[in-house]
Amino acid sequence: MSDSKKRKSTTTPATYAIVIAVALLAGFGTVYWLSTPSDNRWDAPDGAGSAAEPTPGGAGSKGAGSLKGLNSGAMTAFVVRSVPLDLPDFAFEGPGGRKQTSADLKGKVVLLNIWATWCVPCREEMPQLNALQSELGGDTFEVVAINIDKSGAEKAKKFLAETGASDLKPYYDPTGKLFAKLKAVGMPTTLLLDPEGKEMGRLVGPANWAAPEAKALIQAAIGASERSPK
Repeated sequence: MSDSKKRKSTTTPATYAIVIAVALLAGFGTVYWLSTPSDNRWDAPDGAGSAAEPTPGGAGSKGAGSLKGLNSGAMTAFVVRSVPLDLPDFAFEGPGGRKQTSADLKGKVVLLNIWATWCVPCREEMPQLNALQSELGGDTFEVVAINIDKSGAEKAKKFLAETGASDLKPYYDPTGKLFAKLKAVGMPTTLLLDPEGKEMGRLVGPANWAAPEAKALIQAAIGASERSPK
């Protein structure tokens, strides 16, 4: 067997499992280094949509409906759901520690971003999320960036100030369960929700949310919600 053939190997699912387990033991913060576009797949929560919606063509599947073909350029890794998926109910805290639930997000298009202060890519994309909120935020759309640190809401607020995210409201998950409940597999993970609170698509890992492709994606989602029968 030649040296080139010896070097060539196939990574098995078991190998991935071992790598992930080692990363988790090393520290949860390392998980975002393992996240690649190919991670943008998930099994829907019990009773939510199909049990395991396929993503034809892998990450960045062109999907269907109002967002079809818009996951390109800066949004290539965004997976469009062919049918919006139901999500499990979840709770979090809003500004001032006000208790909120997923039901409070209904009525507008929401870009739900799950982040942590120890996540380097989160720091890099926060100004872009802020720019998106600044330009498109309002009655029909909001960037809802929920922090999952265990060190409290004040640290999250300080992080937003440091990154210049003055247009983002401080949201915080005190339960520590949001990441697992929404079956996020990397940090950050961002979900696009329709006004009924259903997932239109998601992107695992950082992205340039201030890019024209991101704005086009959000505007299409807003337009679709405005055309939907009330």
